[in-house]
Amino acid sequence: MARRCELTGKGVLSGHNVSHANNKTKRKFRPNLSEVSLISDKLDRTVKLKISKQALRSIDHNGGLDAFIIKLDGEKMSDRARRLKREIVRAAAKV
Repeated sequence: MARRCELTGKGVLSGHNVSHANNKTKRKFRPNLSEVSLISDKLDRTVKLKISKQALRSIDHNGGLDAFIIKLDGEKMSDRARRLKREIVRAAAKV
């Protein structure tokens, strides 16, 4: 899979290293990705996702995976994350 956060869609950006003499060379800004196991309260199971550290902080700030993923727009998410969101919404509707 590409270097892309499964929840937020954050990916690789490109830019320049600029020296003191103003010489510019190409470089890449890579997102800080890690594979984490997150607990879904509504599904009562753990889910492994490859997400950025910024998304992990946002999940903690919003009160867990379920609350965060329901608020997200599905356009930037990966297919696995969209499927997970549908499952969580269905489980929340049953309760």
